[in-house]
Amino acid sequence: MNAAVPPVIIWRLTDAKPGHQSQTQGLVNALERRLPCESFDIPVSGRLQPIFSWLSATWHAGRDLPMPDLIIGAGHRTHLHMLAAQKVYGGQTVVMMQPSLPLKLFDLCLIPAHDQYRGNGNFLETRGVLNPLRPEGPHHEDQSLIMIGGPSKHCNWDGNSLLSQISQLCKHNPTVNYCLTTSRRTPADFIPAVRQLRLANLRVAPFAETGPGWVAAQLAQSYSAWITEDSTSMVYEALTARNAVGILNMPLKRENRVSRGVNQLMADNMVTRFDALGNYKKALRPVAGFTEADRCADWLMKRWLQTEPVLHTQLAV
Repeated sequence: MNAAVPPVIIWRLTDAKPGHQSQTQGLVNALERRLPCESFDIPVSGRLQPIFSWLSATWHAGRDLPMPDLIIGAGHRTHLHMLAAQKVYGGQTVVMMQPSLPLKLFDLCLIPAHDQYRGNGNFLETRGVLNPLRPEGPHHEDQSLIMIGGPSKHCNWDGNSLLSQISQLCKHNPTVNYCLTTSRRTPADFIPAVRQLRLANLRVAPFAETGPGWVAAQLAQSYSAWITEDSTSMVYEALTARNAVGILNMPLKRENRVSRGVNQLMADNMVTRFDALGNYKKALRPVAGFTEADRCADWLMKRWLQTEPVLHTQLAV
């Protein structure tokens, strides 16, 4: 009788930022669906301490843990910690998003295609950022989720335009029950203004009144999701959850990686943009098989069995 296959030991370095944690959790979950794993979350902080750890070959955060096969991190504050942990304990480093350090320092980088990285190093291009959502749920055709972001470094804020789009959307589709939620970046006066619209098929659930997992649960119940174009991570989450995704228009400051990502999704017929004439209705449909975390996990597993150096892989365009 063969001995049990030992689990893959994963160290997930976290910087307490929800967006970064969502990305690494998506990859870890996908790996755990494919092979035995033991995952350990290690909070990290500081900028000078990991330099000293690397120089002295002492990284105390991992001293009581099993030796890692994979060290995964997202966010600039995890990068030096990843290298220090690898120097002391070994394992392969997988950094998510383009790192602030040279790519050649890491074993593999997962870089969104909209970043348009064209340098050297071992990297895999992804459609957007990874997340832990799954394409599950009833996805009722008469339910839709509206997710509102806010002003950002990529987009300006035009509350009146958004109010008009939301009003038209609800009136175009009177049999659909819409639920609108906000984010940390949404201006405080937006929710009262939405309520003043008095739309019969719209209910409001402000961000402050929702809890962990609320968005994922709503996406599982909803057929479609309408998302302001500044909220790109939400766009990719909705696509992963197998929702039909519509984009609410925001004024762009300039062409940037956010606009490039949205434009590419539109060109690939994966999302549609709101228009006052209602032409979006013809294109609003879910996309099957948008599971980037699974694709990246499969790619990683395939390369673990190879001894030849891994070359970079880019999305076909």
